Amino acid sequence: MNDTSDDVRRLLGRTAKLAADFLASLDGRPVAPPASLASLRESLGGRLPEGPADPREVVEHLARAAEPGVVGMAGGRYFGFVIGGGVPAALAADWLAAAWDQNAGLYVCGPAAAVVEEVAHRWLAELLELPEGTSFAVTTGCQMAHFACLAAARQHLLAGAGWDVNERGMAGAPPIRVIAGARRHVTVDRALRFLGLGRSALRIAPSDREGRMVMDGLAAELAREPGPAVVCTQAGEVNTGAFDDLARAADLSAAAGAWLHVDGAFGLWAAASPAHRHLVAGASRADSWATDAHKWLNVPYDCGLAFTAHPEAHRAAMAVQAGYLQQASPGAERDAVDWTPEFSRRARGFVLWAALRSLGRSGVADLVARCCGYARRFARELGATPGCAVLNEVVLDQVLLRFGDDDGATREVIRRVQEGGEAWMSGTTVDGRAAMRISVVSWRTSDDDVARAVAAVRRAWEATRSGGAA
Repeated sequence: MNDTSDDVRRLLGRTAKLAADFLASLDGRPVAPPASLASLRESLGGRLPEGPADPREVVEHLARAAEPGVVGMAGGRYFGFVIGGGVPAALAADWLAAAWDQNAGLYVCGPAAAVVEEVAHRWLAELLELPEGTSFAVTTGCQMAHFACLAAARQHLLAGAGWDVNERGMAGAPPIRVIAGARRHVTVDRALRFLGLGRSALRIAPSDREGRMVMDGLAAELAREPGPAVVCTQAGEVNTGAFDDLARAADLSAAAGAWLHVDGAFGLWAAASPAHRHLVAGASRADSWATDAHKWLNVPYDCGLAFTAHPEAHRAAMAVQAGYLQQASPGAERDAVDWTPEFSRRARGFVLWAALRSLGRSGVADLVARCCGYARRFARELGATPGCAVLNEVVLDQVLLRFGDDDGATREVIRRVQEGGEAWMSGTTVDGRAAMRISVVSWRTSDDDVARAVAAVRRAWEATRSGGAA
């Protein structure tokens, strides 16, 4: 392929128009995509082409074929799975990052990519009220942020027990207990599997009806066995949005010599809002924190964040050396490969920097507070609907609803809302009962979006009660 610079310019210009047209359509298009699995396979499939194709034709075909299967999660009426949109500056920076195509693993492969991560780290630590001297990693998401943090925990705890895990592995190592609440997120368990600790390492402390870890249960588990331990707490339970008592967990962990980890995938951002900061009281005393920027900071997928209060253990767990690599010396330029699970990696720091630079402290605070206000409005307006019950204390951005007296009615309302296309809420199961789960984290969500979504839910519930058509 021998495209000229003018050809590339025209291609990118056309692609930008396609993207802008899609974003402009979000307010009117169905949130749920209309395409079926079979139609997508037909329009996007076929045999591998035998030869090259014109890049513009490829992009045009992709846009036509894929768009009917694209979920409107970038819009203001998507309330599923704690998924935000992309603020404009972050979206534009993501395009630049792809055009620059820097390998952000090594400083020598992208000096600006390395430095922009350093700056983003300082800004994020200040915004989230983390202690001075934390280490930092940008990962694909909170799953790998947990992995990085808990790898640092494993490194630190086993070194304290006289075991070099990098040299000797896990076979025969002193056992590490991992104490977590009954309503922990599944990514914690998965990270433990990746790290060779496994489910047998878990000790489960009970959770209350909101999903908060019962601190007396944590104390009992810490006292039950000696030896290295990790305590995994939550800042924002995935269904209710509830927060563990992080200050009490910090006291108990410190007294037992345990590593305290905070799963703050979305809830850690409460620290940025003066009205919600009290929810994370005590979080700054933890040993590690994991969160997602593609949730409440509203950067494009994928962007997770890992922080630890033990840079030496973090670097020892992640660092790599090879004769062919031109690596920086510790304390000089920063090689991200020494802090992240990935080797080659996308330069996500540009997107982080752009989001933080465009929003500023007050912009992030307003975004968090506004979304929480909309969650309270959902609870207030839908909770006043006959036959609809709010199941949780709405402390953040999560609302749980139940319709009627049985699971079937609730699931039917969810199905009707999703298929109707006006809004999209996910279903979940809490304490063995079906519930509708509303998550409000998008910068695009407006008063009108909430009004339209409330009306869509009410219509679906009324149709369900009357047995009418969806």
